[in-house]
Amino acid sequence: MKAALRNVPVEDRHFEDFVPGASSLFGPIHVDAAEVVEFARRYDPQPIHIDPAAAAVGPFGGLIASGWHTVSLVMRVLVESYLARGAALASPGVDELRWVKPVRPGDVLRVRVTVLEANRSRSKPDRGMVRTSIEAVNQRDELVMSMIAMNLFRCRDPRGGADGAR
Repeated sequence: MKAALRNVPVEDRHFEDFVPGASSLFGPIHVDAAEVVEFARRYDPQPIHIDPAAAAVGPFGGLIASGWHTVSLVMRVLVESYLARGAALASPGVDELRWVKPVRPGDVLRVRVTVLEANRSRSKPDRGMVRTSIEAVNQRDELVMSMIAMNLFRCRDPRGGADGAR
């Protein structure tokens, strides 16, 4: 079993608290039909996302959330529960974004994060880069979305003490 993220409140979390192999589960996220349609009407107005009648005869047999909506729901949980509020600097991006299974109204998602790598910057030792596997699973524990996120965080010890020397 992988270790959980260090027991540090999200407000106090810094680079040193992201230990490779640490994993935690966050959520739940309740997927609401009205929100699925509202998001899609604004940002991804395809019939499978906005028209229940058309979606019923479409390839998924019913309304599904836009993948971008799923990412947005996951991002909210990451901001509230995972990312270090005071120490998060920026994200240079994500890799390997995958929408594995459709997300449907009524689904309940959870977000599993696993720290893959944590490396202190050599040129700027007051910060470090953390690579994280992010997986959204539904109420049946089926993987519905995955991605690898990269985030820069401030170090608690900007001089690179023993705890942050990774």
